[in-house]
Amino acid sequence: MSNKFIFEFRSEDRRRPLPHKLIIGQNENESARHTVLKLLGFVLFYRERLEVEGKVHNDSIPFEPDLVQLDYTLRPLLWIECGDCGVNKLHKLAVKAPEAEIWILKGSPQEARTLLASIEKEELRTDRYQIIGFDAEMIQEMCGMVRARNELFWLTGGFDPPAMQFDFNGLWFDVSFALLKH
Repeated sequence: MSNKFIFEFRSEDRRRPLPHKLIIGQNENESARHTVLKLLGFVLFYRERLEVEGKVHNDSIPFEPDLVQLDYTLRPLLWIECGDCGVNKLHKLAVKAPEAEIWILKGSPQEARTLLASIEKEELRTDRYQIIGFDAEMIQEMCGMVRARNELFWLTGGFDPPAMQFDFNGLWFDVSFALLKH
């Protein structure tokens, strides 16, 4: 790990009792954008046993998730990829983790639409992939604000409608996001 970031949480959303803090390590080949996408994925999908870069205890799955929730038999129930993710990898994930919800988080609606077009062109399985395209300006702004210690106050967020309200390091965000399914 070349950097680590601490995110301290407060939440007003009773359905999302976030932990007090989260530490996200940033590897040498990862950008601040990747860290921000992991952070947003963690708070938006938060549930018990959700892990950042958790270990998948299955030799037939040769990938490491950005975010994962395992069931009690250590099979993936939720698999989240952040940023760049190839269509070939997504195809293999659908086969090797058949019970898992597969989500891909992108830094803009355009990136999400481009990935969806690639998935459709390659004729990947239907009803397996959900893609979120966050607001590009929000992602860029948050990337510029990430420090070693950060604070996030979560008010609300969800998928119906696809929107979030939160304060990150003193700046308020009230944004919607693109939600695509295949």
